[in-house]
Amino acid sequence: MPHVLRSAWTEPRPHHAPARVWRDWALVGALVPAALLEAALRPDFPWRFLWAAVTIGLLPALLWRRTRPLLVLVLAFGVIALVPLIAGYDRGEPYTTAFLLVLVYSVVRWGSGREAVLGLALVTGSACVSTALRDLSLADAIGGLTVVFAATALGVAMRYRSRLRTRELDRVKLLERERLARDLHDTVAHHVSAIAIRAQAGLAVGQPDAAVDALRLIEAEASRALAEMRAMVRVLRRGESADLAPSPRIADLEHLAASHRAGPSVDVGITGDLADVHPSIDAAVYRLAQEAVTNAQRHARHATRIEVRVAADATSVHLRVSDDGEGSAPTAPGYGLIGMFERADLLGGTCAAGPDDRGWTVTATLPRTGTPA
Repeated sequence: MPHVLRSAWTEPRPHHAPARVWRDWALVGALVPAALLEAALRPDFPWRFLWAAVTIGLLPALLWRRTRPLLVLVLAFGVIALVPLIAGYDRGEPYTTAFLLVLVYSVVRWGSGREAVLGLALVTGSACVSTALRDLSLADAIGGLTVVFAATALGVAMRYRSRLRTRELDRVKLLERERLARDLHDTVAHHVSAIAIRAQAGLAVGQPDAAVDALRLIEAEASRALAEMRAMVRVLRRGESADLAPSPRIADLEHLAASHRAGPSVDVGITGDLADVHPSIDAAVYRLAQEAVTNAQRHARHATRIEVRVAADATSVHLRVSDDGEGSAPTAPGYGLIGMFERADLLGGTCAAGPDDRGWTVTATLPRTGTPA
């Protein structure tokens, strides 16, 4: 238990927390007229216009609930606690002060461990004092604490759900880097092998001593580099069996189309000069097209046709994969798309995906010379 408490206390803030989003402005915009409406419709509630003014004055704190969660929580609960002392009554708060639950959620969701612990201690202490001063029944006290606990539990759940997703995204990016390293290994190994072979040929014809020494050095370094690359790839494979087949190329997209006989038909079109496209780009375009076609086969509803178009110009290779399935609203990218984005970025290119007029479209642009990160 001490270890758990220490871990919670030292928990850092979540990374990349948004300062504010449209939902925050919408919530503030909805609660302002709600507070005025409650003041107008509850004539029996004492000091109702004072409460409306206080509530409206505190609502902008929602805009800083992610960047300053503990500060806005202390400010809001402090002001709300002072109003009954000033007004001299204990009839409770108006309904619109329920927005304080959003601040309780926020301090757990976006605050550090210290901020969350201190914020929950403040909320719990405030609830206990309020229960004692107002002489609330046991049922009312339990009900209030249950609502606070629900907001806290929701904040904890969303916090760790976000953390798990971040970890999964990191894992997907790492796997894509491993796959790219395997593809790059084939390209680098080809060049290093050529160096070693030329060095061996030079040794065989018996050049002068200085050239022979240089060739011996080239051969030794090339052989050592090849051995180290093979060892690196064995590590990256993590126990997987070696794939001795050559890396697929853009020209192999025709075979990709032929392999998908079930489901939507796959139509491949290739234009432009691909003769001097860097091998890493050649393999990457195939991999991106393969993943896009697989996603369309699995997820495009009522699709009958998938088009794969590759066009090369003087500087870049362009890929477009589209289907004629039913359009859908934009959603967060899945792990397959994250891997595609990562591969394109590592090679100095771009990749995008989203719905269009007919179905779903994936586009990518990669430099034909290859610039791996």
